[in-house]
Amino acid sequence: MDLRKIKKLIELLEESDLAELEIHEGEESVRLSRPGTAPPAAVAPAPQPKPDAAPAEQPAESGADELPDGEIMRSPMVGTFYDAPNPDSEPFVTEGQRVSRGDTLCLVEAMKMFNQIESEYDGTVAAILVESGQPVEFDQPLFVIRP
Repeated sequence: MDLRKIKKLIELLEESDLAELEIHEGEESVRLSRPGTAPPAAVAPAPQPKPDAAPAEQPAESGADELPDGEIMRSPMVGTFYDAPNPDSEPFVTEGQRVSRGDTLCLVEAMKMFNQIESEYDGTVAAILVESGQPVEFDQPLFVIRP
């Protein structure tokens, strides 16, 4: 995207009452937001604020010892977990199913956008840790994948 276009978008944001502006042009996209607006953190989690929250979550993860051995797939954002593309469809994956890197495991809806969560590992789904329709937090374990 052209730098002149981005500058124009910044000017439009400053002149308006909008808190956030997102533009998609082909495969490129730009998101601009005013300082102090919370919605961007829910859509694209910023890694810097989250480390402060991580120590508080450690006691809750003490139950992680009860998880099956394997790689843990975590939620990259806050949202709602869905195991299928729609209520009438079969789930993307089931426990015991073989998956490859890049296979869709689930959807996480954040701010009315459905985000496909893809496997980062090759292996077998050892555990699905969330029920469809349940809210999920950033970095919450969703799946255990055994190599």
